[in-house]
Amino acid sequence: MRAKDDFASGELQVRFYDESNVHHNLMACSASMRSDLNVNSDRVTIPFEFYFGPNSFRTLKSFGQKYEKIIPLGGWLVGWISRIVIIPCFDLIGRFISNYGIVILLMTLLIKLVISPLTIKSYMSSAKMNVIKPEVDKLNEKYPKQEDAMKKQQAVMELYKRAGISPMGGCLPMLLQFPILFAMFRFFPASIELRQQKFLWAEDLSAYDSIIDLPFNIPLYGDHVSLFALLMAISMFVYSRMTSSQMSNDPNMAGMKFMSLWMMPIMMLFICNNLSSGLSYYYLLSNLITMLQTWVIRRFIVDEKKIHAQLAASAGKPLPKSKWQQRLEQAQKMQQQAAREQKKRR
Repeated sequence: MRAKDDFASGELQVRFYDESNVHHNLMACSASMRSDLNVNSDRVTIPFEFYFGPNSFRTLKSFGQKYEKIIPLGGWLVGWISRIVIIPCFDLIGRFISNYGIVILLMTLLIKLVISPLTIKSYMSSAKMNVIKPEVDKLNEKYPKQEDAMKKQQAVMELYKRAGISPMGGCLPMLLQFPILFAMFRFFPASIELRQQKFLWAEDLSAYDSIIDLPFNIPLYGDHVSLFALLMAISMFVYSRMTSSQMSNDPNMAGMKFMSLWMMPIMMLFICNNLSSGLSYYYLLSNLITMLQTWVIRRFIVDEKKIHAQLAASAGKPLPKSKWQQRLEQAQKMQQQAAREQKKRR
């Protein structure tokens, strides 16, 4: 309901019911609004507009009153990506294909294609790091002490430079993809087009796809098993196994390995088990495509012999130092000087 001349005042109330509610109610919402009316004339006009219909982004936006803002698409950046990129792409494909499982597949492929320049650069950097991993492990053995951390870091950076690897080459492109992942996380549960849409074993892509109803409730997980969420977590685990081989054997990396290999898949399983099956299906497809891209790059694009030859050719030759390396060396000298002064005081 909308008042053309605005409401004079209003009061909104929301009451959440307990999970044990016998009627399975989730919440009760009420709104009390006050508007001033001119009743001096013979004819009284109530200046209200009412909309009864679905929470369809395109339909709500067509009124030009910003009704579409009631759809929870995320903050300014994530919401902007959803409104400008995700929703138009989803609507365009949906005009020609009625099966929304296929729509999600094509949209995933399209998004992967658009961001492929970023992802390929990231995968190339990761694949090169996997090639020089034995050399990095040798440096870890050479500098096992904590006080040699600066020397080890400097040696690793020099090794990366000789192999033509950018330290940020694998991280920055992945960070740029996070807003798109978050946009999809908000889009699928809010998309009314997925309501009652079946695909494979899922009866409703807007709800979770329960294949087993448990006789008990697991805290944070639920009382059912969502197959798409389970497959998504397994694919995440497999991809982590693929990429964990490039991680150094440094004991300091053990925590990061554990997080990527075990904690992240388990955490995503618990999160997605109660969310839209369309969302879990999208993440599953995204992981499978990523694994395929990684395998192709490692198998056919990255030349291990060329990288080793590049390392051998540059061995013993001085390399131009970047500003970052100069700052690192300066910090190392200051650290060594502070250690010497501390010894003198003792």
